[in-house]
Amino acid sequence: MTLFHIGLIINPLAGLGGPAGFKGSDGMAQTAMAQGFEAKSALRTKTALEVLLPLRERVHFVAFPGAMGEDLLREMGFNYEIVGTLTSAVTSAADTRQAVHLLQDAGVALILFAGGDGTARDVCEAVRPDQPVLGIPAGVKIQSGVYAISPRAAGELTARLIQGGLVRLASGEVRDIDESALREGRVTARWYGELTVPEEGGFVQHVKQGGMESEELVLNDLADWLRDSWEEGVRYVFGPGSTLHGLAENLGLQTTLLGVDVIENGLVIATDVNEHQLYELVDGRPARLLVTAIGGQGHIIGRGNQQISPRVLRAIGLENIRVIATKRKLATLEGRPLLVDSGDVSLDDSFPDVARVWAGYKEELLYPVSK
Repeated sequence: MTLFHIGLIINPLAGLGGPAGFKGSDGMAQTAMAQGFEAKSALRTKTALEVLLPLRERVHFVAFPGAMGEDLLREMGFNYEIVGTLTSAVTSAADTRQAVHLLQDAGVALILFAGGDGTARDVCEAVRPDQPVLGIPAGVKIQSGVYAISPRAAGELTARLIQGGLVRLASGEVRDIDESALREGRVTARWYGELTVPEEGGFVQHVKQGGMESEELVLNDLADWLRDSWEEGVRYVFGPGSTLHGLAENLGLQTTLLGVDVIENGLVIATDVNEHQLYELVDGRPARLLVTAIGGQGHIIGRGNQQISPRVLRAIGLENIRVIATKRKLATLEGRPLLVDSGDVSLDDSFPDVARVWAGYKEELLYPVSK
């Protein structure tokens, strides 16, 4: 059974300034604790993680020591590993930023972080643009659009992702109020950046009678997105299948239905290539691989596309794989993960826990991958 790797960061000081009437915790957490107020961030994180207890055997957490994650995970009985060290007994923004770096290096599929807008700023400063994150609201100020509406909602969305439900990627703004000005009665908020966050990804686009999307319209939308994002001098490898064949038709390209084809600068440069030909075309050249899932089964590598061999995958780079699948096709999997079976176990183990699936015009979904 493939484990789903989740990063966890708890800001133990988040929310302390609220009960104390400080309008926030930035620079005031120690004062609030001295006055007898207790932080609730661990308790709110526990509420989120309780939703994941039935999935405990499928989840592996990566966390920071002590109150930043380790203590709660031990208490709740989750599988986990610890990275990094705390700089002092009192946690800081530097600890949060270090944790983000280390969790990303560990290859987690999602980073859950508990805090407020100050914590979101620290995460935003350290996170890579393509790393999905989700905030568990635990701070005084929640202006940023990167938090779930409640701790339980954060847990439910994470569970949905683990179970193969449709989860869309969106961009959430990180905003923070100037607490010093707020204490003086002035409300001023600044924009600090954006984070990639998951949100529920049900059937909301191109709805026909019956509530399902139109395959033809979605393929047309996907063709528009690909046309808008062509990179000069990059070789695009189209795997077999009706989805990619239909995508090519919408681009005005003639490709094979069951073969592997290569496109460069908007032109088909090779059709129905074998493994040797494909390797020669991509070795040492910038390339992108487009594959789709076999409907009802979920294989993206290793079934019907053996031309895309382990050495071809390594030459292209796993980070350059794009999974193309409509939400209707994903729904036929009924929550089962996408499957990888390249014939090279070490390579298969290198695939991420989730794939970023192109499902509509500038619409990406996160979907679990099993090796």
